[in-house]
Amino acid sequence: MLFLILLAVALLASACGFKKYVWFISIGYGFAVAAIGAALLILFRDTLSIGTVIASVLFLAYGCRLSGYLLYRELKSAAYNAKMKTEIKSGKGMKFGVKAAIWISAALLYACETAPVLFRLQNGAGTDMVLVIGLCLSACGLIIETLADLQKSAAKKKDPKRFVDTGLYRIVRCPNYFGEMLFWTGVFVGCVNCLNGVWQWVAVLAGYLGIIYVMFGGARRLEMRQNRTYGDDPEYQAYVKKTPIMVPLIPLYSVEKYKWLVA
Repeated sequence: MLFLILLAVALLASACGFKKYVWFISIGYGFAVAAIGAALLILFRDTLSIGTVIASVLFLAYGCRLSGYLLYRELKSAAYNAKMKTEIKSGKGMKFGVKAAIWISAALLYACETAPVLFRLQNGAGTDMVLVIGLCLSACGLIIETLADLQKSAAKKKDPKRFVDTGLYRIVRCPNYFGEMLFWTGVFVGCVNCLNGVWQWVAVLAGYLGIIYVMFGGARRLEMRQNRTYGDDPEYQAYVKKTPIMVPLIPLYSVEKYKWLVA
């Protein structure tokens, strides 16, 4: 029942996608995670521990940061919007049923992603070392995501036509995606000692593996776009051959050939 409440919250918060379908998985994503964080604080206000309060607040911070950044870029960056018109379909003419399917499946993913904190609270588990480790990973992921977005914005203001290879981008080509994966890895790790039953494990694994898949799919799209834009630049070619695409120190330099990454 409580999981269904989180799903309902995610559905309401991400419904902005009916205005622009890509918002289901961008701005609506941030809204949904933030709203779920707030809902957890309200639903379990009498049984929260310090750790679960922090976990819920991290959802709020994550969602507000993501949606705030995306909204700012949507409203202020004319160059970004012009570029995205050629990269992302507008959704005009898309049937309501298709939009509804995207909406529901996306909201279900968001509910599953955040379910580890719900299940810890629901199962009466308080704050322990496992949760503390998970919180540290999530906090680090949030910091990396934030720094990566700020560094990319600064680099693009300085030279809009050049690829970004400064700051965190010296270490990994998609530090924002890496930060995202680290954030949700922390959420997942923080619950592994308190899950009860097959259903809870299925929901948690679906959320974690789902977002990892989405991140690698996003990295593939970005790589293909950058190859089209900078493919003839010798500096870019040298950069991609020595800099991992997703995880620092892991020698995975390209995911373009993996066509099953269609997210």
